[in-house]
Amino acid sequence: MVFVADSAKEKINELMESNNLSNDHFVRVSVTSGGCSGLSYMLDFDDTPQENDQVFEDNNIKVVTDLKSFLYLCNTTLEFSGGLDGKGFSFNNPNASRTCGCGESFSV
Repeated sequence: MVFVADSAKEKINELMESNNLSNDHFVRVSVTSGGCSGLSYMLDFDDTPQENDQVFEDNNIKVVTDLKSFLYLCNTTLEFSGGLDGKGFSFNNPNASRTCGCGESFSV
């Protein structure tokens, strides 16, 4: 399961509305090679499911990830911080053994 915190839900809904995205759109989360710790998170809106996608709904937000990425994202919570640090979206990932200082990459 990939979870969505209230803070992320509010921002996702705001972004979907401001970009005139339909209810057919969902949040696609994936993991790619890169970043200072070896793996990086990718976050985007999509409306086309792919074969082998894992589909979750939490806090009334539909989250989709490919099967390979799900192995790294299991039980991760998507969060959002709009405070003075301007962090934006972040991932609270219990599978990460190490994260970089900016929080955008990790290793397992």
